[in-house]
Amino acid sequence: MGIKIIVKNNRAGYDFFLEEKYEAGVVLKGTEVKSLRDGKAILTEAFVTIDSKGEAWLHNLVIAHYTHGNINNHEEGRKRKLLMHRDEIDAINKRMAQKGLTLIPTALYFKESRVKCEIALAKGKKLYDKRDAAAKKDQDRKLRQGNYE
Repeated sequence: MGIKIIVKNNRAGYDFFLEEKYEAGVVLKGTEVKSLRDGKAILTEAFVTIDSKGEAWLHNLVIAHYTHGNINNHEEGRKRKLLMHRDEIDAINKRMAQKGLTLIPTALYFKESRVKCEIALAKGKKLYDKRDAAAKKDQDRKLRQGNYE
């Protein structure tokens, strides 16, 4: 079947240095899945936390209400549990404590009819890092177009 991308977090690469990426399943309700099939999700403000029980939670993922839903429709911004192996979560938690990294979701996609979330260990960029990245991107674009000035 393959992978069908629902939504990508394009700001992630601009605001963070992405180090390691992981794949996690997401616990969802039926109306959330139907709304995701319509592509109605916002991932830009989302982040991941690991609680004291060792469970990963996805916060601030906005999935719009399903248009044909009824009174049992889901809450838009509720926190959702991520499904990962215990050893993966422990390794991530250990790295986050040592290096001051954070976990951010970079993409949400269907993989063989299951909703998966790609999360990345990330370190925040400073303003001058963002300027350097933008300057390098402009320079690369000019080289590709043949403008060598």
